[in-house]
Amino acid sequence: MTEEKLELTQEWDKTFPQSDKVDHSKVTFHNRYGITLAADLYAPRDRAAAQAGADGKLAAIAVCGPFGAVKEQCSGLYAQTMAERGFLTIAFDPSYCGESGGEPRYMASPDINTEDFMAAVDYLSCRDDVDPERIGIIGICGWGGMALNAAALDPRIKATVASTMYDMSRIAAKGYFDANDSAAERQAQRRAYAEQRTKEYASGTYERAGGVVDPLPEDAPFFVKDYYDYYKTPRGYHPRSLNSNDGWNVTGTMSFLNQPILTYIDEIENAVMVLHGDKAHSFYMGKDAFERLTGDNKVFEVVPGAVHTDLYDGGGKNAIPWDKLQAFFEQYL
Repeated sequence: MTEEKLELTQEWDKTFPQSDKVDHSKVTFHNRYGITLAADLYAPRDRAAAQAGADGKLAAIAVCGPFGAVKEQCSGLYAQTMAERGFLTIAFDPSYCGESGGEPRYMASPDINTEDFMAAVDYLSCRDDVDPERIGIIGICGWGGMALNAAALDPRIKATVASTMYDMSRIAAKGYFDANDSAAERQAQRRAYAEQRTKEYASGTYERAGGVVDPLPEDAPFFVKDYYDYYKTPRGYHPRSLNSNDGWNVTGTMSFLNQPILTYIDEIENAVMVLHGDKAHSFYMGKDAFERLTGDNKVFEVVPGAVHTDLYDGGGKNAIPWDKLQAFFEQYL
């Protein structure tokens, strides 16, 4: 197995301040499709207070999301904060995005993106300083659904957190709030994708779908304003983020229309926390996913008053319950 040589930014270019409680470095790993992924690794400096076993090996957590974001945004904040609390963590860019490899750029796949999480587990399992029996994952927004799919497929994942989660397959096939849930609506989408594919193959180029709308229309729905407030302002803007800039390829998310990702989440045996704000437009997706989980090691953590992006970075109101995340991973890792 070989890895692509990636050009990785070495300076601190995150949307959050660097912590003096952790050591930060850049690492790469590969998935089973041969795509090399880029990640930021955060290791606790105070090993005496770290989540280490008797052999000195650490519990580890891999973090990714949101869908269309990069590791320099909220996934990095989650990773750094959990490293401050004693875990070895990585925040990675998914295939085809950010600093990770994969051509053509700006594509997404239910299969490959689930594989990205499992590839992160491969990498962590083979580190000398990680206990392979104590590995968890955190998926944010669209990657919350991918995290649940990975947990259903990979029993090495001992604890999973889906934060402010989206089910990308449900959104693709049924629209927001299931408002477009009909065969006719789906067939119209399929026809549009088919026409786009022919057009792009003929031209030899891929068109971008556009990120978060800018300028923001006065009559935009609240959830669009919510996204704008994060991705298009200094709060969360990043030049490599698809949501902050030109978005996915028009055909980049096509396969989600026909490929549901949460089919077998009722068979997840290991621990899961679904974390959601009760004022988030996406709350129904987290609630519905949790209701399908089984076993006594599942937790639905509701943050009163929090909207969707409040769980990206706290939303200026300390909305992320870090103590509860730490306690969950301490219990199950």
